[in-house]
Amino acid sequence: MVHFVGAGPGAADLITLRGLRLLRAADVLIYAGSLVNPALLDEAKPGCALHDSACTTLEQVLDLMRTAEAAGKTTVRLHSGDPSLYGTLREQAEALDALGIPWDVTPGVSSFCAAAAALGAEYTTPGVSQSVILTRLAGRTAVPDGETLSALASHGASIAVFLSAGMAEQVRKELLADGREHGGGKDGSENEYTGGRRGGGYGPDTPAAIVYRASWPEEKIIRCTVDTLPAAAKAAGIHKTALILVGNFLSGAGARSRLYDPSFSTGFRQGTEDTADRGQDP
Repeated sequence: MVHFVGAGPGAADLITLRGLRLLRAADVLIYAGSLVNPALLDEAKPGCALHDSACTTLEQVLDLMRTAEAAGKTTVRLHSGDPSLYGTLREQAEALDALGIPWDVTPGVSSFCAAAAALGAEYTTPGVSQSVILTRLAGRTAVPDGETLSALASHGASIAVFLSAGMAEQVRKELLADGREHGGGKDGSENEYTGGRRGGGYGPDTPAAIVYRASWPEEKIIRCTVDTLPAAAKAAGIHKTALILVGNFLSGAGARSRLYDPSFSTGFRQGTEDTADRGQDP
C-alpha cells in the first residue's frame, strides 16, 4: 500500500502523530528532498529504502511504488506541507488506481498555517475578513482564467500566495490591478477596515508579509505593504520557499468575536441577549 503523508511546513515536530507512525513503519520512503526536513529521514526504520523525488519524474516515482507493492512492501510518499495543496496528489493517485495499488492520504500542517502562526495572526478576524484565498501566480503552471491574482484581489479577503516569492513585482501589480493602478472605485469610498482598498483591488498601503521557510530554524518574517512587497523581498534576498500574505487581518484591527461575549447565547450557556438572536455564528 502507498501512504501519502503530509510532512508539515518544515519543523520536524509538526508532522502529525499518524504521519510519524506511518513514516516509522515504511519499507520504502519517497520524499521531496528539496522541501522536507532531513531530520524526518532519521525516523525511518533500519533498512528502509530512501528515495529523493527531487531528481525523478512521475514515471520513475510510480516505478518505485509498483516495485515495492509487488514485493509486498509498504511505501510512504512524503510530501511537504499538506498533500492536497500543490502536491501532485491527483496524478499519482490516478496512476495508482490504474495499477490497482491501494493508497490513502494523511493530511499535514500547511505552510499557510505555519506562516500565520509565525506572525501571530488570524486570517478570519471578525469585522475584517471571514474568507481565506490560497493561490499562486501563473508561471510554468498556468492558472484558470477566473483565478488570476488580480481577479481574486477583487474580493479583498485574506490571501496567501504560494510559489510566487520570486515574482514579487508581478504580485504587487496584480494585487493593485483593480485599485490604485485602475483608478479606484466610483466614489472613492472606503470602510473602516479596508485599509485603502478601492474598486475591488487591494490598496497600496494594505498590510502584507513575506514569511520565509515558516517553522524552519532559518524562518524569516518581513512585514511590509502591498506596494513595498518587491523592495522588501529584494532587500531580504528572498526569491523562493516563502509565502506572501496579504490582507487587513495583518493590521490588528477587528471586532470582538461574539462566541465568548457575555451577551451571546450558545447551546452551552445563556447570554444576556434577546432569545431571537440565538443561533447566530460568532
